[in-house]
Amino acid sequence: MIPIKPISSSGNSQSAVASDTTQDRQEKMRRIPGQVKENFLAPGVLNLSALPPLSLYIHFPWCVKKCPYCDFNSHEVKTSFDEALYLSALRADLEAAMPLIWGRKIYTIFIGGGTPSLMSAAGLDRMLSDLRSLLPIDANAEITMEANPGTFEAEKFRQYRLSGINRLSIGIQSFNSQHLSSLGRIHNGDEAKRAIEIAAKNFDNFNLDLMFALPVQTLDESILDLETALSFSPNHLSLYHLTLEPNTYFAKFPPVIPDDDLSAEMQEQIQARMASAGYRHYEVSAFAKPGHESRHNLNYWNFGDYLGVGAGAHSKLSFPHRIVRQVRHKQPKAFMDSALKGDAIQDSDEITKDELAFEFMLNALRLNQGFDASLFFDRTGLLLNSIESKLLMAEKKGLLYRDHLRIAPSDLGRRFLNDLQQIFL
Repeated sequence: MIPIKPISSSGNSQSAVASDTTQDRQEKMRRIPGQVKENFLAPGVLNLSALPPLSLYIHFPWCVKKCPYCDFNSHEVKTSFDEALYLSALRADLEAAMPLIWGRKIYTIFIGGGTPSLMSAAGLDRMLSDLRSLLPIDANAEITMEANPGTFEAEKFRQYRLSGINRLSIGIQSFNSQHLSSLGRIHNGDEAKRAIEIAAKNFDNFNLDLMFALPVQTLDESILDLETALSFSPNHLSLYHLTLEPNTYFAKFPPVIPDDDLSAEMQEQIQARMASAGYRHYEVSAFAKPGHESRHNLNYWNFGDYLGVGAGAHSKLSFPHRIVRQVRHKQPKAFMDSALKGDAIQDSDEITKDELAFEFMLNALRLNQGFDASLFFDRTGLLLNSIESKLLMAEKKGLLYRDHLRIAPSDLGRRFLNDLQQIFL
């Protein structure tokens, strides 16, 4: 086991995690800027009994090459990018957001992209040091970083681990070099395997992303990809069906992909093989060994809160009487310019009472085992009987199961999840 730097709060954030006495709460309220109190802490349409757990998402927007299927906010590096300037903008963005999360502890951190593993080891260390100096981070926080196999250098990833990354998510997609080429990936099959070997030497906890129903992929090829991934014994596997997303190259020039029958057979065999290998299928595309579910993603699916910093990052933040969504400026230059001036937010709006049930169900129904019935009230401030007619409709269609303790999609509901979710729209 490689020793790592402890992830703990320091500096001014220490006062935010002291015992929460009445005097402490009054002091926190006093230190929150008046504009924040007026805009977010004033009486509103909700009355949340408690705030949900808080996660942090950090977006790194650059890639070596834009993949033809990708609809994320990623931008191809033409020559180089100014890492130091972007890190300064991230810190400025976080500092400006601090009043919105004052006194709240961070339980998970996810560094996504783009390709965060393009960041230098020194840059990553600087970023995590900034987080420690500004935020009260839980001592057992899950800190995940996405990585592209085409960017793996053994020493750099060893340094990432020393800096505090304790979970790696590797975008393998396939081990078949022909399929990787058709997906526009910058690595080949051998590089994918080497990347996992490097990850396994440095990280106890790592995830592999795989895709199936790729252009001209056969059933045997999809299973071979899975068997290759399983041979490395990852703690977690994310298995995605290739979809042709709007505003991508594949949407404009669609490749020949397996038909519905073949892709369904791939999915069925993949799920059966994962079960036999001892992985729990806990979410639509996520499989984990017991105790290794993605805590960060679980917070999303349980309608927890998250602060997103970086170009195009999204936030969902709860306050006693409202829930707010925010979006940062999308283009890296626009983000850096605005963040360094103290206002990285491009758009901010309050989730209306009428939207809350759908927003909650859109996330929570992705969980195969569903959710505790009391969670609906805890996260939305709404009584469960406010959606009783829709719950009955979903039950009558055989898409939903519920009792007094739990609400979950049925087997049919998992197969037709979009139809189930739309009932609550």
